[in-house]
Amino acid sequence: QVQLVESGGAVVQPGGSLRLSCASSGFASDDWNIAWFRQAPGKAREAVSCVARTGGAAGTAEYGNSVKGRFITSSDTSDNTVFLQMNGLKPEDTAVYYCAASPSQCIVVMATERSVFYWGRGTQVTVSP
Repeated sequence: QVQLVESGGAVVQPGGSLRLSCASSGFASDDWNIAWFRQAPGKAREAVSCVARTGGAAGTAEYGNSVKGRFITSSDTSDNTVFLQMNGLKPEDTAVYYCAASPSQCIVVMATERSVFYWGRGTQVTVSP
């Protein structure tokens, strides 16, 4: 059974940092690319980042424009965990963050969540003074 479990969400002050983790099980780590999405109250879910673990792009990452330069995603295939390091957090980063798995290339995953096969349940990140 495929499972994606997020952890690391918390309340943090503006300008602070946080690291989210996504532990996956039930599938081979190098067959799926792992993305982070987020959804703020009253807003549509948006793609945050994607780390490629398949094919020739393995090890590369894509980022949404709103987080580029502040967030870094990485993958530890030895224990099937993907991380999202969030720096310079802003109140507008407040959202539920979801981990997602897709067999599609990251450029596709970032463009549409319809390529996502599996979702985690999410972890809350709140950025507040």
